[in-house]
Amino acid sequence: MVKNFQRKEKYDFDDLIRIMGILRSEGGCPWDREQTHKSIRSNFIEETYEAVEAIDKDDTDLMCEELGDVLLQVVFHARIEQENGTFDIGDVADGICRKLIVRHPHVFGDVSADTPEQVLRNWDAIKKRTKGQETKADALRAVPSILPALMRSCKVQQRASRSGYDWENAKGALNKTTEELGELQSAVQSGDKAHTSEELGDLLFSAVNAARLLDIDPEEALTGACDKFIARFAKAEQLAGGRSLEGMTVEERDELWERAKSAL
Repeated sequence: MVKNFQRKEKYDFDDLIRIMGILRSEGGCPWDREQTHKSIRSNFIEETYEAVEAIDKDDTDLMCEELGDVLLQVVFHARIEQENGTFDIGDVADGICRKLIVRHPHVFGDVSADTPEQVLRNWDAIKKRTKGQETKADALRAVPSILPALMRSCKVQQRASRSGYDWENAKGALNKTTEELGELQSAVQSGDKAHTSEELGDLLFSAVNAARLLDIDPEEALTGACDKFIARFAKAEQLAGGRSLEGMTVEERDELWERAKSAL
C-alpha cells in the first residue's frame, strides 16, 4: 500500500502517469502488474465503444468519464512498453505531435488549403508518402482489417472514390444492390454455401456503397434498425398478454408484429 500518496483536489495527466507507475510496481496492484497488451486489448475496444456511446447520447458528464477510461488504456499500454525499454507516453505524444505538424502544412507550413476538401487531399497525399504507399491499391490495403466490416467497407470505398473509382450518384449503387440481391437469390437456389456467402458479402458491400453515396452512415443506420427491432419485439411480447411467443403459429406472430408496428 502506498501510504504517502498525495491526495489532491484536482489531478492532472502527470498524476495519471504516476498512478499507473505505482499500480504496475512491486508494491502496487497484483492484477495490473500481470496485464499484457493482449490481455487488455478487448478492454481498449470496449472503452472506445463506450466513449462513442456517450458521444451519441450527447452526455458530456458521461463523455468526460469515458474519455478518461480510453486515456487510461493509452497510458496502460505505454507503461508496459516503458517497462520493456521501447517507448513511453512521452514518445507517444511526441509521435502524434510530429504527425499533426507534418499533415497540416497549410497551418504549420506554406501549403495552401482553404477548404476541408483541399485539407483532406493534402492529408491523403502526405499519408501515402509517409507510409510508403506507392499505388492506389496500397491505400486500400492499408485500411485495418480488424475494423468492424461496415466501417472497413466504407473506408475502402471512400479511398477508391478519391481515385475516381466510384458511381456518379446513389442511383447506380442502388441498381447494383438490386443486381447483387438477384445473384444472392440464385446462389441460395444452387445450394452452394460458399457461393452464397460470397454473394451475401457482395450484397452487403453494395448496400454500404449506396449508404455512403446517400450520405448515410451504415453503422448508424444498422444500429437504428436494431433498436427499432428490439422496440417492436418488446411491444409484440407485451401485446401477447403473457402468451408464449414460441407456442404461436407463424400467422399469429405476424399479426402480433403488425400490431406492434402500428402501436409504435
